Amino acid sequence: MDRHRLGLSTRWIATVASIWIQCSCGSSYTFSIYSSVLKSTQNYDQSTLDTVSVFKDIGANAGILSGLLYSSVTLNSSSSSSSTFLGPWVVHVAGAIQCFLGYFLMWASVVGLIHQPPVPLMCLFMFLAAHSQTFFNTANVVSGLENFPNYGGTIVGIMKGFLGISGAILIQMYDTLCKGEPSTYLLMLALLPTLVSLVLMFLVRIYKATTADDKKHLNGFSVVALSIAGYLMIIIILENIFTLPLWARISTFILLLILVVSPLGIAIKALREDSNRSLQKYSIETNLLTDNAEQITSPKFSTAEDPIEYHQLPSGDSKVKGTSDDKMLVNEEQLNLLQAMRTVNFWMLFIAMICGMGSGLATINNMSQIGESLNYTTTEINSLVSLWSIWNFLGRFGAGYVSDYFLHSRGWARPLLMAFTLATMTAGHIVIASGFPGNLYVGSILVGICYGSQWSLMPTISSEIYGVRHMGTIFNTIAIASPVGSYIFSVRVIGYFYDKEASGEDDSCSGTHCFRLSFFIMASVAFLGFIVAVALFFRTKRFYQLVVLRRLRHALK
Repeated sequence: MDRHRLGLSTRWIATVASIWIQCSCGSSYTFSIYSSVLKSTQNYDQSTLDTVSVFKDIGANAGILSGLLYSSVTLNSSSSSSSTFLGPWVVHVAGAIQCFLGYFLMWASVVGLIHQPPVPLMCLFMFLAAHSQTFFNTANVVSGLENFPNYGGTIVGIMKGFLGISGAILIQMYDTLCKGEPSTYLLMLALLPTLVSLVLMFLVRIYKATTADDKKHLNGFSVVALSIAGYLMIIIILENIFTLPLWARISTFILLLILVVSPLGIAIKALREDSNRSLQKYSIETNLLTDNAEQITSPKFSTAEDPIEYHQLPSGDSKVKGTSDDKMLVNEEQLNLLQAMRTVNFWMLFIAMICGMGSGLATINNMSQIGESLNYTTTEINSLVSLWSIWNFLGRFGAGYVSDYFLHSRGWARPLLMAFTLATMTAGHIVIASGFPGNLYVGSILVGICYGSQWSLMPTISSEIYGVRHMGTIFNTIAIASPVGSYIFSVRVIGYFYDKEASGEDDSCSGTHCFRLSFFIMASVAFLGFIVAVALFFRTKRFYQLVVLRRLRHALK
């Protein structure tokens, strides 16, 4: 028996590879690093730069093509002889190509290697660069869900969490290696995610296996993620208080790399335990076969004197009910995108995400202007923007972990936690609208955590309602709600009311009135999302009870 070929062994390495790719591909969160050099070298005004950034948001959230490609290659690999050839690596390759082309062409235009492209072409470069993120994310999240189906919330939280803090990791790399050279940073973005994904992509594979210790080792990955987030938060705060010398930046960055590499130790430990468990199982099975052979050849063996006791399966109503429940789950979990779009649950999720993701993204997009209107210092505003990635991470990671805990221990459907986070986001918008001293610190924490939680809950709920077969396409389609909501609330709400209140030569606004009405409107919208999520909870309550029962039956087998 070749224990190293067991799926129990290699899926841990697949998880580590996915984590490392996630840590390298969050470049869309670092637009502020190179936006100034893009604006100056291309002779853009602010509105033109904002137009380019809109294509960044669209590319980073419109992942329908990545979902379709993932579904295509995984379905083909599971139903044909090409199973050893096709797989998630195809999706990684598509992402790597787009990442390199997008950022390399932007870098080439910034340094003058190519002639200054027209604005629509630059928008295409930006779209390709940001769109690559959806391919990396889809391959890592969906393969993780397939490898750990019983702990979908936890694995999605881990993958989405590492993506959330990847922006802060990349900024630390920029500060250490090429601070003050944003054009070099663009070249780094073209090379780093491309090389990391190409080197690790063949390790990201799908293994249909689970063990009782899955949760323990996944908790280990979670501890590492929390440690990295805590470490980054400390570094961000120190950098905004003190000016760190080069040796200090190098030292802190080396320690960060050690933390990023540490999940490999958890995977090695899991491999050893799985190998030992497989060896013990093989030894027990061999002994049982030997004992049975001895009993059969023994003179005492008699089929007449030792009748076999048969245990019949449950019959009657319970048997019919179990069969119909399983049939209901199977029917619900085999829908493709078009079939899912014909269901009420799909559009309830979409509306809830417009309310949650849209208003949250609009908040961070306008954080600098809000801070300026409330007389926050530049250092305070930079700290708030930097710390947003930490709150975003905590929401992504925490929502997945907490929803898994309550689903397995209490049987609570995940939409209930979605409703809770949207209610909390309502409070966060009201806090920002109030304008009391320190309101942005409190409000950004509440809105940031709740915004991040939607990115963890929505894909997990989608995978459970519609299954993982077409999950990549379905959850990426629902994710379009994020840029749609951001446009509505940033341009049609915040921008409109800010311009009405603005005065002076620079059309600026100062005071709590600049954004008060906008955030009261967004609080109302978040409350609407809360109502929709509560309705989704009641619609799916019976379904989640069946999911829990099925998992219990699977665990008892």
